[in-house]
Order: sequence, then C-alpha cells, then structure tokens
Amino acid sequence: MRILVLIIALFAFTQTTSQYEHNVVINEEVIRFEHAVRIIKKYETLHQKKDYPYVGYGHLALKGEKFKLPVKENEADKLLRKDLMQKMSQFRRFGKDSLILGVLAYNVGEGKLLGLGSHSKSTIITMLESGNRNIRKQYISYNRYNGKPVKSIKKRRIEEFEVLYIK
Repeated sequence: MRILVLIIALFAFTQTTSQYEHNVVINEEVIRFEHAVRIIKKYETLHQKKDYPYVGYGHLALKGEKFKLPVKENEADKLLRKDLMQKMSQFRRFGKDSLILGVLAYNVGEGKLLGLGSHSKSTIITMLESGNRNIRKQYISYNRYNGKPVKSIKKRRIEEFEVLYIK
C-alpha cells in the first residue's frame, strides 16, 4: 500500500512539475513578446496623418481598412500586436527564432527575409535553415534606409537582438 501511495505521489509531483515548467516557458514567451512590443513602440512611435498609409506604430493600412487619423494609442497597440503575431506565424518553423524574425519583418517586411517577389532569400533565413543560429552580424546589418547605413536603425537592431535572441 505504501508503494502505491508513493507511486501516486511521485506521479502527481511529476505532473505538477511538468505543468509548472510549461507555465514558466509560456510566461517567458509572453515577457519576450511584451519586450518586442515595447521596442517597436520605442522606435516606430505613433504615426501621424502625414505618414499614411502607415498608421499606429507602423501598420500598413490595407485596401478597405478605414481609420480615423491619427489612430489612438489603444487601437495602435492592438494593430501592432495583431501584425506582430501575423509576422511571427510566417516564421513559425524557426521555433524560438520566430519572434526575433517577426520583429525584423515588422520593419523590413517578410518578403525581404523569405525571398518573396523580386527579393532573394535572406542570408539569415539561409543560415537558420542550415542549422546555423550565429545570425547576430546579419541581423544587425538590416540597418539601412535608401541604401545608406543609419545609426538609429543599427541601435534598434542591436537592442532587438540583445533583448529578444534566445541562445
């Protein structure tokens, strides 16, 4: 009888521990997502009427979408979160790298990374597909505007990488 009680207690403990570990992983993912939202807001700032078709924190207004400009912060926040989740889903196959790739795609577009349209597949994607996760240099290299390096974009990429990349 004691052995049966011990087995049941051990089973309950492993189930509880397993559930706890699962919750910890989910909480870490939520925290990282919130960090990503904070960083995007910091660098995008709220767009104004003059920035249309970009609204909120950089949402590209799609055909048929109507917005009262400028978009209020709470609506901009919802758009940002929805867009970031959509971008992340494009990179789901990269597992723990899906968030950092989604953040980069939020700014440069997923087509530029995945090689859609006139773009060739990015070095970052090629490296990750081959199992090489040493992508810091390539990630930070996405720091150009009109072909010229921009210090503030480089600073953004460094912050994104340092905060969001999982070793």
